[in-house]
Amino acid sequence: MKEKTDWPASLPPCVRIERRGGIAIVTLNRPEKRNSLSDELVIGLQTFFSTIPRDVQAVVMTGAGEHFCAGLDLNEIKEAGTAENFETCAIGQRLNDTIQFCKVPVIAVLHGAVIGGGMELAAAAHIRIAEPSAYYALPEGTRGIFLGSGGSVRLPRLIGASQVVDMMLSGRVFDAVEGRNFLRFSQYLVEAGDGLQKAIAVAEKVAKNAPLANYAVIQAIPRITEQEPANGLFTEMLMVTLAQGDDEAKGRLRDFLDRKAGRVVPQ
Repeated sequence: MKEKTDWPASLPPCVRIERRGGIAIVTLNRPEKRNSLSDELVIGLQTFFSTIPRDVQAVVMTGAGEHFCAGLDLNEIKEAGTAENFETCAIGQRLNDTIQFCKVPVIAVLHGAVIGGGMELAAAAHIRIAEPSAYYALPEGTRGIFLGSGGSVRLPRLIGASQVVDMMLSGRVFDAVEGRNFLRFSQYLVEAGDGLQKAIAVAEKVAKNAPLANYAVIQAIPRITEQEPANGLFTEMLMVTLAQGDDEAKGRLRDFLDRKAGRVVPQ
């Protein structure tokens, strides 16, 4: 059953929240601007991701209208000075760091424009579900600007440095199929209009996991990939000890061994 909430009360109209049980759906709500990232929208999203209640087990992030996010609102930076550009970059990086290291998994629904800062925002999510209308571009080079919300760090790790360089220099655009099969940017590609439904279904499965196990996955994996192998292996041991020592994890293992939980089968 759908539940709505005004949590947190301080959010601007460009950020819309809906609750479906343990799932929170956050919508970028500037459809008339293709959900481009104004300072108000970025700060509103920062507030949302920084104040997630304990009973929320997963977040679905989507865009109102025909697009996910067309990038930075260039009207806000076209005459900006050095200090203003620095601050815009800082709040964008802070938001995407908060999303990547959120306390619960974040699933992004990609449709229409996923451009520049929008692609940086999507890269911070843990799971990306694309509809056929999605298209990806990093036109910063052609506009005389640079990635400014952590994309120069995240995107090369997701799609490869050479692809990022090509997209920024040439303005190359990838469609949804290329984004899934060539860039490997989205993990899922669904039929038109099915993105939100699929994201909610995935979120519901994720929400059934042990919360500590979910937290360990989204916190540890990105950090382990940045560590030297020996340090990564040690971090892995720490996470195994932490996750498997949890009472809920022990109960789930007992249920599996007692055949009270389903086994892994092809889907």
